[in-house]
Amino acid sequence: MLDLEIVSPAQIEQAAILFHRDGFVAVENAFTDDQFESIKDAAHRVVKEQTEAISLEKANRGYARYSFGSQVHHPEWCRLCDLPTILPIIEKIFDSDKFISSGGGGDYSLPGAKIQHLHADMPDHLRDPQQRVTVMDLPTPFIVVNFPMIDFTKENGATRFIKGTHRSRHPIPKLEAEPEWMKNSIACAPAKSAIIRDVRCWHGGTENTSKDIRIMASTGYYAPWFRRPGMDGDMPRAIYDTMSPRAKELCRHIVCLD
Repeated sequence: MLDLEIVSPAQIEQAAILFHRDGFVAVENAFTDDQFESIKDAAHRVVKEQTEAISLEKANRGYARYSFGSQVHHPEWCRLCDLPTILPIIEKIFDSDKFISSGGGGDYSLPGAKIQHLHADMPDHLRDPQQRVTVMDLPTPFIVVNFPMIDFTKENGATRFIKGTHRSRHPIPKLEAEPEWMKNSIACAPAKSAIIRDVRCWHGGTENTSKDIRIMASTGYYAPWFRRPGMDGDMPRAIYDTMSPRAKELCRHIVCLD
């Protein structure tokens, strides 16, 4: 099991220190009760819609393992972008308030899902032909915040994270070559918490041997100096117009202009 130090939302400095050291940090009590029930209900609603339309065998991340895809057409996901428990930590990590939202989604696994291979969520965009600089040499370009919708356990397929790999140039081991300590580096974070992670950090889902659906909603942020090509403006204008001024500023690049 991963030795996971969980900080409070008030421990902004410590959260940033752990993030830069490990490539991720867990924060407790990210939601109020009402906020949590809202996003949990929305997540279960989308899970039902998707699993009725797509069989376990055809799930987009392997058997019984699904990615939500972009969900910013739902107001519940849009509200994740400016949580007052999380934004100050993001600002501390980036040392700026000029970052922007990348949207929101997440993933889930149903009973029977198998272990997922380790991976990072960002390839080396720089492609330096002399390999003097890779994307791993840069400060954090892209943060995703994952929100467990239930208590994550070894039995229900909690994500494993490999500390310090967000700046590693080493190749990611294939599943058959992955050492046991990595397979057991499982982040058992509680419901209502948040795992703030550098997308370059190696991670992977684990086997779901429980009877529960392991759901993880997410929101993301690009560093002030980083953008990905092909950003889709798929947030409905009607939702955008209801958001706070800070949320509008964060989401200005993903709102639909039509």
